[in-house]
Amino acid sequence: MAESNNERIAKNTVFLYGRMLLVMLVTLYTSRVTLKVLGVDDYGIYQTVGGVVTFLSFLSNALGTGTSRFLTFEMGKKKPRLSLLFATVRTAHIVLGLIIVVLGEIIGLWFIYNKLVIPADRLNAAVFAFHFSIIATFFQITQIPYNATLIAHEDMNIYAYISIVEAVFKLAIVFLLQLFVFDLLEFYAALMCTTTVVILFIYRIYCRKKYPEVKGNLRFDRELFKGVASFSGWNLITSSAMSLANQGVTIVTNMFFEPSVVTIRSLALRVNDIINTFIGNFRTAVNPQIVKKYAAKDYEASKKLALESTKYTYYLMLIIVVPILLLSEPLLKIWLDEVPDGLVPFVQIAVFQGLFQALDTSLYAPIFATGKIKENALISPLFDFIQLPVVYGLFLLGYPPIVLAWVSAAACILLGVVVKPILVHKIVNYGYMEIKKVIGKCMAVTLLSSILPVVTAFMFDNMTVKGFIVILAASLLSTGSVIWFAGLDKSARKMIRALVSEKFMKKRA
Repeated sequence: MAESNNERIAKNTVFLYGRMLLVMLVTLYTSRVTLKVLGVDDYGIYQTVGGVVTFLSFLSNALGTGTSRFLTFEMGKKKPRLSLLFATVRTAHIVLGLIIVVLGEIIGLWFIYNKLVIPADRLNAAVFAFHFSIIATFFQITQIPYNATLIAHEDMNIYAYISIVEAVFKLAIVFLLQLFVFDLLEFYAALMCTTTVVILFIYRIYCRKKYPEVKGNLRFDRELFKGVASFSGWNLITSSAMSLANQGVTIVTNMFFEPSVVTIRSLALRVNDIINTFIGNFRTAVNPQIVKKYAAKDYEASKKLALESTKYTYYLMLIIVVPILLLSEPLLKIWLDEVPDGLVPFVQIAVFQGLFQALDTSLYAPIFATGKIKENALISPLFDFIQLPVVYGLFLLGYPPIVLAWVSAAACILLGVVVKPILVHKIVNYGYMEIKKVIGKCMAVTLLSSILPVVTAFMFDNMTVKGFIVILAASLLSTGSVIWFAGLDKSARKMIRALVSEKFMKKRA
């Protein structure tokens, strides 16, 4: 059983990474062209109005997390009630989506007209884009139960296949923007909304054909929903805090600075999102196993997988972070051609922050598996809640936009290294020294693997093609070697050798 679970995790990780690489390449290319076509201001306006909609939909994030957990947990039981549970949460998400549409059209529009810094000649286009963002958000909210079902069934390969279609759509948008003579911001918003809706319907058709529990009519069971809502109620605090820290800060930034500053922050967050996708795919593959082992009361196996996967998640992030930190400027030039002023430090801080987000995300998995999220929901979100007033206060005092990046990074460091280990120890009863040992090893590997790349970077003051290649090679060689010899134990190295050998033999056969 253990071997089949490991094989399933490995297979799902491969599918998800294939999807991620495709999405990453398309995202990088489309972001570059979209920024050129729309311009810095219109790009920033689109991100801001989209942030208003996302901010209003924080409730859906909380309910979505609860839906994913309960569907996965239900599958770990001997007599699951999947059809009734799915029908219940689907009904709840439809109602929630309609509520958010109404709130968006009332509160969101008032905010755009009265609070945001948008040039007068672009206000109508901004409102047009906002309406299409509302439509897309409604469909995304009602899609949550379907995505949760895919994850619960660990059917990750579908993401890879549908991502090919999504990539084609997004590339088509880029070319259409350059061919037609419409208001480009309005045209872009309409095309993005259309793409979102079409892709979501493809997922829904697949789910309805493959999973019996999805085929039922709309139903609502109060008792089942009560459990999901109770779990989600605590997650609501976390979701609202994250909305304040992300979309809330974006909105506040637009209240003090021009849309171009929002563009810089949005591009830095885009880089952060892309590198977090690397670990997110691995976590998506491994988390269902942690939950199912816990549901089956195999607590020791669940703990071992949770702690080991925390290390591996961090190592995956480290391999990406080190070269990006040292090569931010040339990489951004390759990506965007013309790098907006101030973007490089934003990106470097966002990438550094990703290391501690990896720890935070990974250590939440065992808490999520138990369903005992009350304490985490009361403590962890405080670090997100406080970001908005701190950033707002610093802006009032005249500090530059870069301070918001440092505030976010400080919060992530505290969460990943201090708060989450204490909560896991207290809630899930993991030994504190066990958790501390995992984090200690991650920090030691980071320090050791950074020495060679940093020294190499100092040798090339003026970046050339040769310098770029040497620094990149030194980064990958150093992090890979240190992780292999110092970060992995003998059993992990043995397992990796066996998997590689098995795949090699299959190819030869």
